[in-house]
Amino acid sequence: MSRARVIPAVDHLLGLPAVQALAAAHGPRRVRQALDEEVDRLRAALVAGQTDAATREAAGALIVERLQHHLGETSESSLRPAINATGVIIHTNLGRAPLSPEALDAMRRVGAGYSTLEFDLATGQRGSRHQHLTTALREATGAEAGVATNNTAAGLTLTLAAIAAGREVILSRGELVEIGGGFRIPEILQGSGARLREVGTTNRTRVADYGAAISERTGAILRVHPSNFRMEGFTERPALAELAALARRFSIPLIEDQGSGWLGLDLFAADAFPAEARLLLTREPAVRDSIRDGADLVAFSADKLLGGPQAGLVVGRADLIARVGRHPLMRAVRVDKITYAGLEATLRALTSGRATETVPVVRMLALPLDAIARRATRLVDLLRASGVECDTAAGFSTIGGGSLPGETLSTRLVRLDAGAPDRMLAALRAGRPPLIARIVDDRVCLDLRTVPEADDDAVVRAVRDIMSQPRP
Repeated sequence: MSRARVIPAVDHLLGLPAVQALAAAHGPRRVRQALDEEVDRLRAALVAGQTDAATREAAGALIVERLQHHLGETSESSLRPAINATGVIIHTNLGRAPLSPEALDAMRRVGAGYSTLEFDLATGQRGSRHQHLTTALREATGAEAGVATNNTAAGLTLTLAAIAAGREVILSRGELVEIGGGFRIPEILQGSGARLREVGTTNRTRVADYGAAISERTGAILRVHPSNFRMEGFTERPALAELAALARRFSIPLIEDQGSGWLGLDLFAADAFPAEARLLLTREPAVRDSIRDGADLVAFSADKLLGGPQAGLVVGRADLIARVGRHPLMRAVRVDKITYAGLEATLRALTSGRATETVPVVRMLALPLDAIARRATRLVDLLRASGVECDTAAGFSTIGGGSLPGETLSTRLVRLDAGAPDRMLAALRAGRPPLIARIVDDRVCLDLRTVPEADDDAVVRAVRDIMSQPRP
């Protein structure tokens, strides 16, 4: 125990200028707790003979050094901005859709103080939060009404609970899909209180299969967009309009889980997207088309191709939306004032024709290949001037986020000559901010389609700093 006597008293350590500076930055209580932990660690190390801090001064210096390191590590949030150079536009692991300046400004203004979230200015009485998106959703989707929930799975669960709890929901076997995070459509149905009625086969389901399953127990027909995979070959699936006609004949609601939140090309000018992107987007089901073709309710994501904050949107017939909004589960899955503000601003940008300039996801889809190539060439020139071996090469960006599975967009990659690509990726991830890249043909590659042009110089600095370090 004599070795531990070199540790200075805690009161002495708290009086050191370096520790007082830490207390001012992190708070006295937090510093005192961390200091006690570091003293205990050093005492244990001294007793075990694992450190050579032989004097009081050396022990004090070691404690302060460890204290500074400890507070520095624990003070930094694990959730922080990152640069996405993977070329995956809707990267679920990186937070999906980046938000537009308009959405961020609207969220800041509403979040900074009180708001009219549930207050009717005309009457001075309590109002409904759902009304804030009514006009914007009508204009964006063509539906009569809509509500917002915290994600699409919540929106679909709520919808089924409000429309078909205790009754059968008819669904094709080819649409019994699993979405992100291991959530499966049959489990969502079970959670809503509805009962699954499977029809057809994995690869082929016809309108007649749905018709044969309809009975007095039927609560709804559900159609699910297979957003995370693509089925090819000997397949058959009825058009949505055919299902809508069947549902109308039997007065049964037709619900569609559209998923990706793509509203439709008709919101944009003919030349808003390059030909390659335009052709790709014609293959993705559009919410506006689903409403036009007769779906009674459509559930979709706000943070995928729509480009807004995380939310699930449900639009359709006003009478059915009213039932959804009144269901007790609505309170558990509703969104807050900040999300409403961001959603409305994003929807306004889409319906006003500004999305290709202001909504990041849409802007990335609309980015011409030659614009990416010019930026890639500039980055290579800057890196080579610093002694970094690199070049450009043709490559492909992907949409991601459960949208357009298997589809790609042409891009121009910046390829780095790193002897150990995995080590290089890890070093870039450890930067401030983290730079997330990918490996193609054993080369670390950066895809600038998903990097804001304002971050190009930060990318150069990050790569230059890593490549300038001695390689083991």
